[in-house]
Amino acid sequence: MPGFMFATGIENSYPVIAGRGGGVRVDQMEKCGHYEHWKEDLRLVAELGIHYLRWGPAIYKTFLGAGKYDFMWVDDVLEEMRRLGIQPIMDLCHFGVPDWLGNFQNEEFPAYFAEYAGEMAKRYPDAHYWTPVNEILVCATFSGLYGWWNERGMTDRTFVRAMLNLCKANVLAMRAILEYVPEAVFIQSESSEYVHPSVPRVMKRAHFLNQRRFVPLDLTYAKNVSAEVYRYLSANGMRAAEYDYFMDQTLKARCIMGTDYYVTNEHLVRPNGELIPSGEFFGYYVIAKQYYDRYGLPLMHTETNLWEVDGSVQWLWKEWNCMLRLRQDGVPIVGFTWYSLTDQMDWDTTLREDAHRVNTVGLYDLQRQIRRVGQNYKRLITDWREMLPAGSNALMLV
Repeated sequence: MPGFMFATGIENSYPVIAGRGGGVRVDQMEKCGHYEHWKEDLRLVAELGIHYLRWGPAIYKTFLGAGKYDFMWVDDVLEEMRRLGIQPIMDLCHFGVPDWLGNFQNEEFPAYFAEYAGEMAKRYPDAHYWTPVNEILVCATFSGLYGWWNERGMTDRTFVRAMLNLCKANVLAMRAILEYVPEAVFIQSESSEYVHPSVPRVMKRAHFLNQRRFVPLDLTYAKNVSAEVYRYLSANGMRAAEYDYFMDQTLKARCIMGTDYYVTNEHLVRPNGELIPSGEFFGYYVIAKQYYDRYGLPLMHTETNLWEVDGSVQWLWKEWNCMLRLRQDGVPIVGFTWYSLTDQMDWDTTLREDAHRVNTVGLYDLQRQIRRVGQNYKRLITDWREMLPAGSNALMLV
């Protein structure tokens, strides 16, 4: 098995958005045809020469209640991955929870989620790589602050509660998985963000947001937050015992820091305080280096893409060369991911509209025909596979 982790993923978001009857579940695996074409999708992954796949079942379909699970389809998919020589990076919570758990304001969610993660690990002990909770910052922001998903909260208090619950679920799940997979490696796929000030008077606001972006990883890796952020968390519902719980964790040594980067990851604070997309000012190199300098963990570029019309092929090579430069400058990057295998739907409205609008960001289109970026990624993998050994990082040993 090659050391460097060339990867892709099956987009598997499933938040609840506003709609009739209190909400509509938006399941990307259903909309993009993975439930119907999963065998073909796995074959395409293998044909690209990819041995690592970010994949996970929709938790609302597999976690039916306390102690109630349905893993029949998961059994079939993972067996086919074994046959094809594909290692799953098990993605357990991707922007949604089962209806019976409500939403991310539910303080019972972390314990139930840990139960679920432990059951998954018990059933699939040969799964080596795990992402218990995907993109905590994005999930908490869109669910608890922007009012777009799930609880559709719009206050700092609902944002902080969602973030704390997601972080605790993440930590408890890692502990539960380690009971059954002692050598498990956790790839914390997290959005790598940066906020730029537009004028001097908003520099303080930008500085605060650039501290707050680190909270999910600070809590996961037991790194003390700044005094300003601690006051913010406390003022919005964090209890002292909650913070102490996170600071007592020792799971960092089992982690690879997954850094997701898109052109939308950088933001600008306007003079009136409004936050808007800035486009790419710094790019992946600068921002990923900030995360590495803060935590000192091996990195994996766990998500990126761009629409075909906007130059997906050029973006692939640019992101790849940013990653190479980081490695040459001493940052231990152990993997790269184009996300996702196929085109997606409705991310142009961050899934808020169930419009079935195709987003042309995949290595393949939804008819499973390869795109130019897919051809280029296959060539990139072929050319660079032997040049990028895993190095001495013990976490990469399978």
